[in-house]
Amino acid sequence: MQTLQSELTNELFENILPYWMTKMPDVENGGFYGRIDGQEHVHKQANKGLVLNARILWTFAAAYRLRKHPRYLETAERAFAYIREYFIDKEYGGVYWELDYRGRPVSTRKQIYAQGFALYGFSELYRATGNPDALEEALRMYDRIERLAHDARYGGYLEALSREWQPIGDMKLSARDANVPKSMNTHLHILEPYTNLLRIRRDPALEKAQEALIRIFCDHIVSAETHHLTLFFDERWNKKSTVVSYGHDIEAAWLLYEAAEVLGNETLTGRVKQVALSLVDAAYEGLQEAGGMMYESEGARSDRDRHWWIQAETVAGSVYAYRLSGDASYLDVAKKTWQYIRHHILDKVNGEWVWSAGPDGRQNRTDDKAGFWKCPYHNARMCMEVMNWNELKEHL
Repeated sequence: MQTLQSELTNELFENILPYWMTKMPDVENGGFYGRIDGQEHVHKQANKGLVLNARILWTFAAAYRLRKHPRYLETAERAFAYIREYFIDKEYGGVYWELDYRGRPVSTRKQIYAQGFALYGFSELYRATGNPDALEEALRMYDRIERLAHDARYGGYLEALSREWQPIGDMKLSARDANVPKSMNTHLHILEPYTNLLRIRRDPALEKAQEALIRIFCDHIVSAETHHLTLFFDERWNKKSTVVSYGHDIEAAWLLYEAAEVLGNETLTGRVKQVALSLVDAAYEGLQEAGGMMYESEGARSDRDRHWWIQAETVAGSVYAYRLSGDASYLDVAKKTWQYIRHHILDKVNGEWVWSAGPDGRQNRTDDKAGFWKCPYHNARMCMEVMNWNELKEHL
């Protein structure tokens, strides 16, 4: 564990963070460039997504909290200032989904997934610095999610709304996703920022909302039969998907336990511990003999590419499972997956990680190195979770 901790500390501070600090700031138009492709070309006129900017904010605020390097704070504050100036809707509140390279709105929809990531970044900046503006923005975001996106009848949160927070026909998060009212992914990334908000502000209403979210995962989203996550639902929580997403399984496992632990309900935490371990075990069905975790499957169809984020979540989730169980076989998976990342996912020439590796281990240089979905979040967060081991191991 000490060796893994040492290597991932070095990975975070010497490889991941420097890439984003040196290559992504947009010195002409502010904020950060929208895209660097797989051949390391910067696309200066690419559109800018909220998710990328909010994840940069969270990553560098968290890094500054761990190691008070002024450049980490500078990068976090750059992201915060850009989001406040350009992404926040000054008329209707919340954040836009997408801007052009000059900061003009391209998609004004209120994707609730995006509102969650903005809240995550704001709350982490306040946690790291005590910046009162960050807390104010976090509380505004939380208020709008609860007032405008919460389903008071059936529970949970709607997938997307219009700029004016009204119902819309097309609610899907991306071209890969189903057009349904509710998804696992959005709920996972409301759960995550609510956990962070609870760290900085205890509030009975927030505690109630978080407990309801945790129970939704246990009662509806995690399958009692397969122990995999169901990805898509209608309003009444009827299942609308049979796809197995191995990376989401293992990511949800540790985020769900973290949420219960921060909430502090011992009875619920005991239940979630068993659910979390069952999710990890189910996710391990996607481990490949040649190394790494495959992307997804549905029936006889499978996608065996090893995406960067899934490998990162496999390390983080396996370390958490080791923490919860004391079973060293989970730690073995974490170590083996990290070795796979080192050999097949790290870009040893240009820095950071490539998008994926194929079943044959060859790196994918077609998809982006940085962009709308390729952000310093999964891999940086993985490193930080392992770095925090000294704080977590007392719970074994």
